[in-house]
Amino acid sequence: MDDLGALLDPMKNPITYAVPFFLLSILVEVVALTVLDGHDDGEATPGPVRARGYERRDASTSLLMGVGSLVSTTVFKIGSFFVFTAIYAWAAPVHLPTDTWWYWVALVLALDLLFYANHRFVHRVNVGWAAHQAHHSSEYMNFTTALRQKWNPWFELLFWAPLPLLGFAPWTIYLAFAFNLIYQFGIHTELVDRLWRPVEWVFNTPSHHRVHHGSDPHYLDANYGGILIVWDRVFGTFVPERERPTYGLTKPVETFNPFVLQYGHYGELFGAVRRARSWRVRMRLLFGPPGWEPPVETVRPRETAV
Repeated sequence: MDDLGALLDPMKNPITYAVPFFLLSILVEVVALTVLDGHDDGEATPGPVRARGYERRDASTSLLMGVGSLVSTTVFKIGSFFVFTAIYAWAAPVHLPTDTWWYWVALVLALDLLFYANHRFVHRVNVGWAAHQAHHSSEYMNFTTALRQKWNPWFELLFWAPLPLLGFAPWTIYLAFAFNLIYQFGIHTELVDRLWRPVEWVFNTPSHHRVHHGSDPHYLDANYGGILIVWDRVFGTFVPERERPTYGLTKPVETFNPFVLQYGHYGELFGAVRRARSWRVRMRLLFGPPGWEPPVETVRPRETAV
């Protein structure tokens, strides 16, 4: 599996074998939510019992965005494979043995920590948020939302680069990340309430991830972990679930067009950069936090059609 052809072989990708599980889970969730809805007593009960369920256009958009992400992921794999292989072959001081149990434990932990770092970056830096916000655009929390993946994974190249430098074989990085994504599929649901306390303390769970998808002010910028939630506890970004979150973006996009969802924020961002009157403002627009707006006098007015 050391060559690119093997890496791109779908039969050697764990996600290929997880797809039937994904589809079955969606079907089970739809049935379960239908049953819950049929027993609704009309009272406003907080928590996952009052699940939003599914909306046909929203779910269809999520599935379409999931299919589109397969294309962007393939392009990313091809480009990053050569970069990681070069780092591993020419810059890594040691090549770690892939046939030991501790190798895989170390890789999963290291990758999950770097996932936390990347995830926090794309939430807190505007140009990163432009790539990631599509995943948060749904106002529903269900298994199809897990498939609403971004088509712009390019920042992951920077955050994964330390792994081959540390001696992790490139092909194993993609394998570990596939399992990371499979795990995260299962935490996109309202049907599962809090789990056993030790599990909730260590692992990312549906309760923790519902907070991450919340647009309520007290839920913003929290719970960035992939498999483990301990990174958030260590670095001060953990927020517990207190009531059912309001899902989606703080400024709803009100569209089901996947191209608008994926690239609309890029258009707005680069339009603002083009109108800026100084490089200082341009850099702040690109690398400042999402939602930051420059003073009016530092930007040119929008051009309007006559």
